[in-house]
Amino acid sequence: MSTSTFAQDIAQEYIHRWKAFYPSQALQMGMHDVVFDFEQGGNIQEWVNYNRSVYQKLGQKYKTGYKTETINLRLLKSQALQELYKWTEERSHEHSLSYYTNLLSNFYNRPSRASFLTEDDLRYLKCKSFDAITNICLSLKRNLTTIHDENTERSINTINIIKYDLNSQLKKDLSNQPCEGYNARIELAMDQLGSILDHIQKIPHQPKSPILGKEDYGKQLAIYTDSNLTPAELEKMAMEEIVETKRLMAEVSRSYLSAMYPQKALPTNEDDIITLALDDMEKDVVTSAQEYLEFWEGLTKSATRFVEEKGIATLPEFPTLQIKTAPESAGAAARIGWVSSAPPFDPNPVTTLYLPSIPDTLSQQEQIDFWSSFNKPFNRMIVIHELIPGHYMQLKISRETPHKIRLMFPYGPYIEGWATFTEKIVLDAGWEKERPLTYLAHLRKRLENANRAYTSVMVHCHEWDQEQVMNFSTETSLLAPQFAKSLWGRLMRSPMQITSYFYGGALFKELYDHETARLGKDFNLKHFMDTIMKAGPIPVEEFYHIFNPTHD
Repeated sequence: MSTSTFAQDIAQEYIHRWKAFYPSQALQMGMHDVVFDFEQGGNIQEWVNYNRSVYQKLGQKYKTGYKTETINLRLLKSQALQELYKWTEERSHEHSLSYYTNLLSNFYNRPSRASFLTEDDLRYLKCKSFDAITNICLSLKRNLTTIHDENTERSINTINIIKYDLNSQLKKDLSNQPCEGYNARIELAMDQLGSILDHIQKIPHQPKSPILGKEDYGKQLAIYTDSNLTPAELEKMAMEEIVETKRLMAEVSRSYLSAMYPQKALPTNEDDIITLALDDMEKDVVTSAQEYLEFWEGLTKSATRFVEEKGIATLPEFPTLQIKTAPESAGAAARIGWVSSAPPFDPNPVTTLYLPSIPDTLSQQEQIDFWSSFNKPFNRMIVIHELIPGHYMQLKISRETPHKIRLMFPYGPYIEGWATFTEKIVLDAGWEKERPLTYLAHLRKRLENANRAYTSVMVHCHEWDQEQVMNFSTETSLLAPQFAKSLWGRLMRSPMQITSYFYGGALFKELYDHETARLGKDFNLKHFMDTIMKAGPIPVEEFYHIFNPTHD
């Protein structure tokens, strides 16, 4: 069998198997053909065996053939390794109640989210969802042996809500049964939900700290980065970046303050100089959600024009972006905002930027802290990261790739690494050059990125607690109040992803430096940027060969 045939066959089979094992995730990606499929929870060992077989096959095969094929197979091999770690070491199906309640919630809510179905299809889906609830309850009773979740109340509450809603639905729909055995299906699902509530009480509860420890952190870091990077190396790299970035911040701050206040004597201490400049930055603010929205709409237009005029990258032909204020229902996420990109296979690929928001009911000091964190210089810099040519533009372009593997199993450090890298590219091209505080905001973000990677290692490998993280982040890394408050939660929930801003950005910076040195005056920035976005989220080191096929 040729390498091309092997690559195509194994990729197609893996995608087929993955969709069958993770139909809910596939649906979230926009693969509507799995809307009637539900996780069964009983084929985990079969899935493990399959991934082990794939990993072993790719260890022998993927280094030969066209580069396009070997990149896809490398991503596939990394994905198989992640699956093996998830199901043989983390083993959520044996220890996490929330694993099951998340599935139950997804099953129950799926009919209300399937707006693309006909009424007849919706009735069919509704009936299948009752069977899925029953099956996952049976899986829970078979597999869940201990409960490591620190807080089980939310999961139990989810079960009770579904059970209550099913009971209400049973009474409401007595005269309108969409399928054979409708009542019996609901009653069986309710009985199973009740039985797992009893079962949960009998299972040992042994809350497990989300702190990974050196060994597990090292394993996850190697898998996430698909490299031999060690926690010690990441810690060293991040600390060096913290020191260097603070030096640059002091230079920019001194230059800004000298020009702004020529008669004022400046402090000699580096941190004091930076703090004075940051104080000015945090006074340049909007004071309402409406003003903030209007400010961002203007920023987006300006950034789009700038990228086009400077020839930084080729803009998408048809914009699909909307900007909104984050709803209060988003909880903690509303305080930092986010980019909600369309799923990779969604037929309606609109991206929404949800701007950070804060309710008027909070105290005046909380309002002041919030708007000072999201000051105008910060936003003038972060528009590059979030939109043009950062997340929005990169994700919009990459979804056009013919390689499904790259959309389904992207290289983790690429996404945030790319958005971080673009900040400096656009600023170096002259964006906001008349406002030095915008560049200072970029350096502060760069410092925050290094701090995220550094504290991730310190928490999970050196047992730092929340107070140590807060003190280091605010006193050494000078984090804005809003970002310091949210850091601990992110370190617990996504210790690998939070390193990608710094590590991924560093990988792209190394690539850029290499290519500009190699090509000299022949280096074309637009070609460089376009190639990276069109290739999709692949390991950054693969671009050395893409740009120069003779590269070893």
